[in-house]
Amino acid sequence: MSRTDYLGLEAFVAIAELGSFIRAAAYLNLSQTALSHRIRKLEQDLGVQLLVRSTRDVSLTREGQALLPQIQRNLTNISEAYGSLRKRGHAQQERLAFACLPTIATYYLPDILRQFSAAHPDLTVHLQDQPFGRIYELVQAGEVEFGISIVGAKHWDLDIRALATEPYVLLVRHDHPLAQRDSVTLADLAGQPFVRINSQSSNRQLVDDALGEWRERIVWRYEVQNASMAMTLVAEGAALTVLPALTASLSRDRLAALYFSDVVMSRTLGVVTRKGRPLTAPAERLLEMITDRLAHL
Repeated sequence: MSRTDYLGLEAFVAIAELGSFIRAAAYLNLSQTALSHRIRKLEQDLGVQLLVRSTRDVSLTREGQALLPQIQRNLTNISEAYGSLRKRGHAQQERLAFACLPTIATYYLPDILRQFSAAHPDLTVHLQDQPFGRIYELVQAGEVEFGISIVGAKHWDLDIRALATEPYVLLVRHDHPLAQRDSVTLADLAGQPFVRINSQSSNRQLVDDALGEWRERIVWRYEVQNASMAMTLVAEGAALTVLPALTASLSRDRLAALYFSDVVMSRTLGVVTRKGRPLTAPAERLLEMITDRLAHL
């Protein structure tokens, strides 16, 4: 495959538009000798003469007249594409977008983001606190650089790296009889009124799998859309619920969190990135800070 002589084409257009080797050489910051060399090389490569140079002016041959508008259009398209990409590239350098589970974002990120912004005062941080599935979609679409989510099924276009394991706990009101226990078993849940998150929630799926046959012995009194509403119902004494330990810590003044002694109920948190797309330096630093904090889970 022959290689296109872009420098020669640029020289040809400059001469044709400015009407002079002298003006074209000054415009391209070249000597007239270097400019003439580019034109000769281009004409030799094409096998046709493009310019006729006299002592006073420069004119285009028939082939040069036919080539000029095509090259002008293409150079304009290339320039616009280059400028648009350059603008987006600089905008990305000034903006960092990432996604995170709402519970992790609420509990861990305010202090991390404060420290990060102090070190990067010219950078705008866009946080999308989204549920598990939506985080994967945002990373796949390139709308965020990385996501902190629950480790789920493999995706061919994503890299998923586990960071920490978080246990689930039973949440009860401080005056509930179970609140005096050091831990609970699945048998303690039988006959108790419960509130659970809607069926599309990753928490709901993990809890249902861990409960196994005990799901049938629990009274599922309420179903809500988010963890905060579930905890509010528990605080009112209307029901019990099972949520990640970190979520429970947001309401430790109102609720007691009890670990299970007879079943391993947990979720694995990880970082999700697009394969083949390296993180920017600021994103690498922010992810490092989040990873260090999650290591203490």
